[in-house]
Amino acid sequence: MIKKISLQVTPENSDNKSYLIKNIANILSIKSKNIDHIEIIKRSIDARRKIIKINLIVNVYINQKFKPKNDNHIKYQDVSQKEKVIIIGAGPAGLFAALKLIQNGKCPIIFERGKDVRNRRRDLVKIMRENTINENSNYCFGEGGAGTYSDGKLYTRSKKRGDVNEILNLLVDHGADSDIKSKCSSAHWNK
Repeated sequence: MIKKISLQVTPENSDNKSYLIKNIANILSIKSKNIDHIEIIKRSIDARRKIIKINLIVNVYINQKFKPKNDNHIKYQDVSQKEKVIIIGAGPAGLFAALKLIQNGKCPIIFERGKDVRNRRRDLVKIMRENTINENSNYCFGEGGAGTYSDGKLYTRSKKRGDVNEILNLLVDHGADSDIKSKCSSAHWNK
């Protein structure tokens, strides 16, 4: 049986599996040994009071084995001979536009005026140390777009801008740690 529960813990215990299992067993009035697996599906911070808490939504596998999804078998069609579509910029929007085009049978061609991330970093060092700006490679232009060197203020969770979870799943499919799905999920994780 899989049960979905909500619980609140301290930041120190939010990643402590044995603590969580013991706490969840207590909440469900079952023995810890009956819990085969816990899967954190949503994590949020409650900082409204002096003592900060972490809110968790957890799938609890009770006397049931957990079978992880192994979706890392992504296959994209060969679109090299298909209709060409020009994309300006290799930021997140440009890269995801290219992916969507491939998924829809078109061949994206990305033009980026800036440099790759490694060489772009050198240009940023020159901005800070020498006050020298490369017009084609700086905070705004280059692989990864403006968000590559963002201070974290550039983000969206808007429902009208698309499914954030689709993006998180795509990142996991390409090798990101699956924890990003619970640490960065939208408020409506399991619609």
